[in-house]
Amino acid sequence: MNRSIFAAVLASVGLSVAVAETVSPVVVTASRVAETADEALASVTVITREELEQRQVNTLAEALTGLAGVNTVSNGGRGTLTSLFIRGTESNHVLVLVDGVRIGRLSAGTAAIEQIPVSQIERIELVRGPRSSLYGSDAIGGVIQIFTRKGDGPAALHFSATGGSNQTGEVTAGVSGSYGSSTYSLTGSRLESDGINACHSATSGCFTLEPDKDGYDSDSFSARFGHHFGEGAELQLTALRSSGEVEFDGSFTNQADLAQQVLGASLRLEVTEWWSLTLRGGNSEDKSDSFLNGVFSSRFDTSRDTLGLQNDWVLADNLLLIVGYDYLEDELTSTTAFTVDSRDNHGWFGQLQGEWGAHSVTLALRGDDNEQFGSHTTGNLAWGLELSQRTRLFAAYGTAFTAPTFNDLYFPFGFGNPGLAPEESETIEVGLSGQSAWGTWQANLYETRIDDLIELDGFFIPQNTSEARIRGLELSGSGDFGPWQVRSAVTLQDPENRASHDPNSGNLLARRPERMATLDLDRTFGEVRVGSTIRAQSHRWDNLANTKRLGGFVLLDLRVERPLGQHWLLQGKIENLLDKTYEPATGYNSDDRAAYLTLRYQP
Repeated sequence: MNRSIFAAVLASVGLSVAVAETVSPVVVTASRVAETADEALASVTVITREELEQRQVNTLAEALTGLAGVNTVSNGGRGTLTSLFIRGTESNHVLVLVDGVRIGRLSAGTAAIEQIPVSQIERIELVRGPRSSLYGSDAIGGVIQIFTRKGDGPAALHFSATGGSNQTGEVTAGVSGSYGSSTYSLTGSRLESDGINACHSATSGCFTLEPDKDGYDSDSFSARFGHHFGEGAELQLTALRSSGEVEFDGSFTNQADLAQQVLGASLRLEVTEWWSLTLRGGNSEDKSDSFLNGVFSSRFDTSRDTLGLQNDWVLADNLLLIVGYDYLEDELTSTTAFTVDSRDNHGWFGQLQGEWGAHSVTLALRGDDNEQFGSHTTGNLAWGLELSQRTRLFAAYGTAFTAPTFNDLYFPFGFGNPGLAPEESETIEVGLSGQSAWGTWQANLYETRIDDLIELDGFFIPQNTSEARIRGLELSGSGDFGPWQVRSAVTLQDPENRASHDPNSGNLLARRPERMATLDLDRTFGEVRVGSTIRAQSHRWDNLANTKRLGGFVLLDLRVERPLGQHWLLQGKIENLLDKTYEPATGYNSDDRAAYLTLRYQP
């Protein structure tokens, strides 16, 4: 791997922070209450709808890849299984919410981010680090919350049409606005793509050789409705549905019919000047029917019902107390005869936030009572210090856990282990951030230790026998340097296997690179806007023994856009301009150079 690439991007962090004015966005995921990102005692990144369109992002994985601490791995082209790693943790150590509703497959314990269309997204909030003290299971590495498109102001139409490589075509149309005290948004999208050949080897990865393109098509729809009932009451209703068909290479299945649906509702009441109450409820479904050469093979359907009550009490001008309760009921329907197919979880949480002069403190505690593994307690303590008007230091300690999956616990034929305990973690973090008239920047140093990691023993039965220690440094910045807009991020991490009495102890965790860097550059020439993204990654290992090496790579994307009249915008993008060939996972193919053209109508 060319280390000079990392040095150049690392230097750009310092460059970009000296050059642009940025208003800190409001986030809710870090503490379950609205606060600006620079107030949150956590490492937070926000991606807006404007940024998604400016970068011409095609997938959620593309939107997240390159952020500090984030890496994604796709097993083939669009729509195929995509793993998400935050700060070197496992894919099932990341909690994903859609409009406040928990999503994820109960069988594997991961969220199908590949099935969430970018066309339906208004905003993405990423919080790195443990958040089990507020959300319960799955938040060891962090939390990603996706907000669907919303409406405001006069009624407005939006439209986009994209066509490009691999016979890809996508059309999106919608309407949004407000009427009186109500707001609304409706968006629909259709995507078709011939895709790429997922695998190139029959001896690893897919364990079969099918030299054909593996296509993907999907239909998606989102809706949001909000209403203010006079002073002190607000109702929000949200819906997201995505369904489609994906092809891939495999010896047991090579096609799947997929559906992802999320329904949510929230009612917020301002009971008094110092007390507000929020009631939330929702349901998420993840459905998958698998086939081999057109013949039905298996079904895995997940249903998750959630209900939550949160009280926010302003105890003083500088003191906020949050107390709440979450209920979760999980159910798995499958052609595989799991010995147990449902479980519920009760969670009680409290958080105290206070400010005294230049100091700020957050203390959170949560207890979860799960039908399968019993009680579990997690906590978080964070302290912040304003070093200057716009420079802040924070330090945090947090514990988190991830519940065993249904595959781990209940898989039939003796391959499940109902005695498994949750995977547990401890994280220490120190962060320094700054904001001024010329830009923003963050630097975060952390260490995470994970105990009771689940791995298969010699009889392929899962056991709580593994451990990991992950150390990392994240640097990111954004701003304007003369006519250039600059965004950059660098991640240096050491994700080490620390399992005792294990020949793989001391090795790197699979598919986690030690170095990642991203540099975005954009500039306007008259009416034409041009930009590029450079993304670099060091080599990875694709197995615990660190014998299957996945080479590092540098990718270059170029983009351009030009308005056509008052409301129309023409955009073009070339991905992987250098036509770099690399393996996202052993035996799997990456996409070649690809080009896309988008026509967009903007109200």
